[in-house]
Amino acid sequence: MTTLPVAPDAFHLYDTTLRDGAQQEGLRLTVADKLKIARLLDELGVDFIEGGWPGANPNDTAFFAAAASGELELEHAKLAAFGATRRVGGKASSDPLTRALVDAQTEVVCLVAKSHDEHVFRALRTDLTENLAMITDTVQFLTGEGRRVFVDCEHFFDGYRANPSYALEVVRASADAGAEVVVLCDTNGGMLPTWMGEIVSAAGAVGVDLGIHCHNDTGCAVANTLAAVDAGAMHVQGTMNGHGERTGNADLVTVMANLQLKYGWSVVPHQNLAKATSISHAVAAVTHVAPNARQPYVGHSAFAHKAGLHASAIKVDANLYQHTDPTLVGNDMRMLVSDMAGRANIQLKGDELGFDLSDREVAARITDRVKQREAAGYSYESADASFELLLRDELGELEAPFAVQKWRVLTSSEPTDEGDSEATVKVAVGDRVTSRVGEAFGPLSALDIALRQALTPAFEAVEGFELIDYKVRIIEMGHGTDAIVRVLIDTSDGDRTWTTVGVGTNVVEASWEALHDAYLWGLLPHHAAEPAGVR
Repeated sequence: MTTLPVAPDAFHLYDTTLRDGAQQEGLRLTVADKLKIARLLDELGVDFIEGGWPGANPNDTAFFAAAASGELELEHAKLAAFGATRRVGGKASSDPLTRALVDAQTEVVCLVAKSHDEHVFRALRTDLTENLAMITDTVQFLTGEGRRVFVDCEHFFDGYRANPSYALEVVRASADAGAEVVVLCDTNGGMLPTWMGEIVSAAGAVGVDLGIHCHNDTGCAVANTLAAVDAGAMHVQGTMNGHGERTGNADLVTVMANLQLKYGWSVVPHQNLAKATSISHAVAAVTHVAPNARQPYVGHSAFAHKAGLHASAIKVDANLYQHTDPTLVGNDMRMLVSDMAGRANIQLKGDELGFDLSDREVAARITDRVKQREAAGYSYESADASFELLLRDELGELEAPFAVQKWRVLTSSEPTDEGDSEATVKVAVGDRVTSRVGEAFGPLSALDIALRQALTPAFEAVEGFELIDYKVRIIEMGHGTDAIVRVLIDTSDGDRTWTTVGVGTNVVEASWEALHDAYLWGLLPHHAAEPAGVR
């Protein structure tokens, strides 16, 4: 059995989402965004939050000013300001960017320093001795101002492989000047886990606490981070959801969960780790970067099971096909319903939605129907609402609150101010039959308006329904104009979100089915309270 490393006396989780993560292509954070994310990180339990580079850009300077003025109150984490060593030939005490680090009023400052000799020559355009002097001067000045200083050794691993003695001199100069932690940075992200141990151990021989900062260009950022921890690093840097330039940084949530659940280290309180999924998704909402469904631990698909073989085993013991309990990170096991599903999948999915499908004949009948529908183009993997409607129909429990008697939609090449499409919907609610007309730009919008107008007098809740996502896929392209179209619609009432699926020989037919089922599911009487099966 593999022996895991013993937890060090002190261990740091250092988040750099607000600085390094913000360098991701297409990601821009306002001051308000940074404040929101910082509060979420504090709630998660990280030890340090790198807020940005004060003095280097107005947005980061404004963020630190807002934090200093009391707009950011942290219960656990300490805010860190990021900056660089002083300029070539100057003095730290008079360097404006170094002074900005002091003015940021943070307890911790993280300095980036060159540790690759070629970067000293070609980027700084100075000699190796001056680079060491720049590190020493800046660290001593900041510690003299009462700051705790961490030093990020940029391009350390590439620098070590090119000139190991000089890379180690940078570590030693940082430590001798008073740096509390020296962070070894795989800035280009080119390392592999098997290469980490020897280099980290060599740096550890200097006699200073080490940190690790990995980018994900080889897809190994998390693995490289753990390999560095195995070799003695007691400070790990990463970003929420792996945000960062190019392919991103080490995902700090994954690192944290691995250390806590696999190594057995108590890096955050267990109740904090149980918030990991919700906080990860909350950060994604602020950054406007869609969550990665396959993200380890916290992704929507992280504990989703599709194959019938898996489901049969999970009925016996969920741990047979799961590496950990998903509730420990605030996630849930999900059963996917598809043409690969067996009876066990259907039974477990029924349990998840609140249905007793223990009757083998009933479960088998529903399984056969699902497979027939999937063969026709339907997909229930992410359309729990449509699957529940199918279940209720098959079980004789579908009490439809309305019935559509007729619908049609016309689209004109000569739009009016109201739109280019006109839809008519005839709906029966009890004994009352209502016809309504909707006009809009696009047939689906017109149908939505007409159906909404027909239902609102009888169902006040309809006013709160909103279509929030719409996906179209051509699933049999070889048939030309007779191709099969699948549509998925996400609907929300502000508290809940549900997904429905429709299939047809054209996009309007498929869209109408998904739209109809979205309203039908949302108006089922048992969904007046918080429903089962809502994501």
